[in-house]
Amino acid sequence: MSEQAQASRQGRFQSKLGMLVAVSAGAIGVIYGYDTGVIAGALLFIPKEFHLSTSETSSIATAVAIGMIVGALLASRVADTVGRQRAMVMIAGGYVVFALLSGIAMNLPWLLAARFLLGVTIGLSTVTAPVFIAESSPPRIRGSLIVSYQVATVAGIMIAYLVSYALAPFGAWRWMLALSAVPALVVGLVLLRLPDTPRWYAMKGRHDDAERTLRRIDPEVDVTAEMQDIDAALREERGGSVVEMLRPPYRRATVFVVVLGFLVQITGINAIIYFTPLIFSELGLKGNTALLLVPALVQAAALVATLVSLRIVDRVGRRRVLLSGIAVMVLANALMVAVFAAGIGGGSSVLAFIGVLLFTCGFDFGFGAMVWVYSSESFPAPLRTRGSSAMLTSDLVGNLIIAQFFLSVLGDIGGVWTFTVFGVLAVVAFWFVWAFAPETSGRPLEDIRLFWENGGRWPDQAGVR
Repeated sequence: MSEQAQASRQGRFQSKLGMLVAVSAGAIGVIYGYDTGVIAGALLFIPKEFHLSTSETSSIATAVAIGMIVGALLASRVADTVGRQRAMVMIAGGYVVFALLSGIAMNLPWLLAARFLLGVTIGLSTVTAPVFIAESSPPRIRGSLIVSYQVATVAGIMIAYLVSYALAPFGAWRWMLALSAVPALVVGLVLLRLPDTPRWYAMKGRHDDAERTLRRIDPEVDVTAEMQDIDAALREERGGSVVEMLRPPYRRATVFVVVLGFLVQITGINAIIYFTPLIFSELGLKGNTALLLVPALVQAAALVATLVSLRIVDRVGRRRVLLSGIAVMVLANALMVAVFAAGIGGGSSVLAFIGVLLFTCGFDFGFGAMVWVYSSESFPAPLRTRGSSAMLTSDLVGNLIIAQFFLSVLGDIGGVWTFTVFGVLAVVAFWFVWAFAPETSGRPLEDIRLFWENGGRWPDQAGVR
């Protein structure tokens, strides 16, 4: 075969493998977003069929939140033991099985068990999928593929509302919950065709497999140099411990990521995602268009906000993007307080839509786009995985609190005080980011540790390269 024909064949093969990685990443993100958002539509019908109290209704979302914590805590060990690709196949299988079990649930305990196990699957995917994408992608497209996962998640939430709107006239909440099994089955079949990552093969001493996969990912790569970089990175990552995270100089970084992760959720985003239809219902709005189609439009706007954030973040910096998003959330909370204070009537329905729209777009522009950037950039290599896990766990604990208590708090103290609390928490988040978040834009990962080692300030010698 001529060199030109061989290069052409390799280019087609490279494009095919890149496409498979992108499709699997996007599909897993869409499924995650769908399963997160679809419960909002289903909760319009499940309480009536199962005769649930407010606390029992909240427990459906809580079961998923608890499962996500369990899955996230197990994810690193599972992915390291069985491999990234096999873990992803298991995740796809979990989405299929537990979505179907949710759809055929005959009582509340059955539904809670299915949703808990689905939450475990989601927790596994939130850790494993970005790692699988990052380690399976050529460097020149790695960033765009990781971004595609974040964008796909928001798209999945939007699709969940649209599907709920289409099925709501029939009260078909079982179909709402079960339908995600279809794309999960498809993505599972795609994942079966993919190799594991070169990094995992190297971790297991399978260097021939690692080199073979590197050539499949990028025929133009210098395999010897790339393997040397992977082996050096693996050696560098050994030795990090929880004790080291709790000692100076990285104790400050640990406090930063844990508090930031908690603030991401406790400021109320999943109260909006899980319970937007119930919030609108509390305001007196009626009909599937108001309760389901309008939230879908909100998620479409949030998708645009995410894309804008990711496009400008490297130009304007992480801190400015994050602070701008939180400032919009503060404004949105003030508007929601005014809406609940005024009650239904006149233009309050329009203001309620604007308030939810601003809150969701502000979140996805700031917190939604930036939280994982800070989790991956805040620690040196030996502590990076543990730091990301600490941030994710803190994030999921905040999610659990919101899922369990939001509906009860909304019913007990009313919308005015509920969104006042969220507003105060958003103000706290703004102050925290202003006071403690480093501006990491344009700085190599190796230099970011200098911020913490210098007591939370950039040394003059660590200028942007």
